[in-house]
Amino acid sequence: MWSGYSDEVKASPLILRPPGAIKESDFLTACIKCGLCAEACRNRDTNIDRESGEAKEGTLKMAKGGDHKLIGTPFFTPTEVPCYMCDDIPCVPVCPSEALDIKTLLNKDKELDINRARMGLAVVHKESCIAFWGIQCDACYRACPLLDKAITIEYQENDRTGKHAFLLPIVHDDVCTGCGLCEKACVTEKPAIFVLPNDVAKGKAGDHYIKGWDKNDDKRVKNAKAEETTTELSKQSSSDYLNSGDLY
Repeated sequence: MWSGYSDEVKASPLILRPPGAIKESDFLTACIKCGLCAEACRNRDTNIDRESGEAKEGTLKMAKGGDHKLIGTPFFTPTEVPCYMCDDIPCVPVCPSEALDIKTLLNKDKELDINRARMGLAVVHKESCIAFWGIQCDACYRACPLLDKAITIEYQENDRTGKHAFLLPIVHDDVCTGCGLCEKACVTEKPAIFVLPNDVAKGKAGDHYIKGWDKNDDKRVKNAKAEETTTELSKQSSSDYLNSGDLY
């Protein structure tokens, strides 16, 4: 029976955490699995069913056996219930352990700003996105709460028809919050746009490359440290090396 839960006592690299979640390795240490964030999410004022007067299913869930997530930790699945970007972000202030760091969600006026959340990054699979086929669709673009900022539409000529244009969704990683509303709205059988954790979705150019045309990029590599490879010969001074008599 233990083998069935062995994968659920360790971190999953594809899990999406609540707004303000700190680095995953630190989050797993800080989170006390109290469930207050999920409770606040479910009981928020905007989540009440108009007919029954009861709270609907919340965005955040606490992982349990069978979820294939670290048991007892909060997560969300956009295809089921995305993050609805509450202005007051009720899930974060209630966190008693700072696993959800409210400071990362404060704007320059020290006010809560859900647009600063970075829960993940939306990625478009061009081969299955019907917009890239030439079929007009902007469902993800329209669903995005940061309309024309996190997702924009790029127009390209359709050489196949010579009449219509491709309306291509482009995700901007410096704005996307990872809320998953685009994934939920996608019309394909399996969403062609989906949210991944930032560490998974983003590559890294490294410090060997710099955008010479961008003055701000100098800051990125200013304090970069080059890796050095040390050998027995390189440990010697140049004079010791030349006088050693062993040059090969």
